[in-house]
Amino acid sequence: MATLAAAMLCAGTPAAAQEQLNIICSVQAEWCNLIQTVYGKTTGVKVNMSLKGSGEALAQLIAERANPKTDIWFGGTGDPHLQAAEQGLSLEYKSASLAQLHDWAQAQAAQSNYRTVGIYSGPLGFGYNPELLAKKKLAVPKSWADLLKPDYKGEIQVANPASSGTAYTMVATLVQLWGEDKAFDYMKALHRNIQTYTRSGTGPIKAVARGETTVSISFVHDGPGEKLQGFPVETITPAEGTGAEIGSMSIIKGARNLEAAKKFYEWALTAQAQQFGAAAKQFQLPSNKGAKVDPNVPDFKKIRFIKYDYAKYGASAERRRLIAKWEKEVNSLPR
Repeated sequence: MATLAAAMLCAGTPAAAQEQLNIICSVQAEWCNLIQTVYGKTTGVKVNMSLKGSGEALAQLIAERANPKTDIWFGGTGDPHLQAAEQGLSLEYKSASLAQLHDWAQAQAAQSNYRTVGIYSGPLGFGYNPELLAKKKLAVPKSWADLLKPDYKGEIQVANPASSGTAYTMVATLVQLWGEDKAFDYMKALHRNIQTYTRSGTGPIKAVARGETTVSISFVHDGPGEKLQGFPVETITPAEGTGAEIGSMSIIKGARNLEAAKKFYEWALTAQAQQFGAAAKQFQLPSNKGAKVDPNVPDFKKIRFIKYDYAKYGASAERRRLIAKWEKEVNSLPR
């Protein structure tokens, strides 16, 4: 972290005094805070940072669309960013750095008409506490089917898809894996084993790490950071197949500090800037092909991925429909 910050100090030129930038940050707090501190100190820009999950961030942008208070939205699952693009909440901006990015990041930009761009990716899977599993004599869940076993009743946490991009990714993944009817039958059965639905997508794996629940449905890149803090947590991806998020970044249409937003956007796409994720112990795969990949980043070559349709499941109408159906048919059921 110190080395990266020093490099930024050498490369950066302080901006005019009191230049400001208002960011909604939808990655983990440690990463947001590191960006705020280092970018602010190395450029002279006053960075006002608001931390919100991607679902909450989208709701705020919709509420503020007539008078935007946000300049840039950094991170969080890509589906809400695509919905913001569809609704005209974000600005078309085609970075000169696009060719430096992985194909999946470029595709995210193209399908949004360059109103958002991929900045990282991470697979959906399970977190588990090996100490609790051993204590309760439970096996490691290796598949979606395993989570339905009666042994896991009250042992699983997942977020609420209405507030969490992580959980919406789960819903969309299951629908694409099995078809809608079978996916909802599965989620109804899974509901019986859910301890609680959290507001935040990172909440379940933090609960696993701290011994508050045994298993989580989470992005697996959230596990290593908890483990490095000394918590007993491991991750695995389901044998049947899984989806992945494309964490994204968008400039907000009507941004009050547009030039500052464009400068930050270009900086955030550089290989150097994308190393701040791992420096903050966050282990998504960076979108810049030149970024150093930390050994804690999940090995995408060893994971069975579905062919996730980001355009379809990133559409506002489809998201609203699936979440409403989940609320009516799944969340309303007794446990």
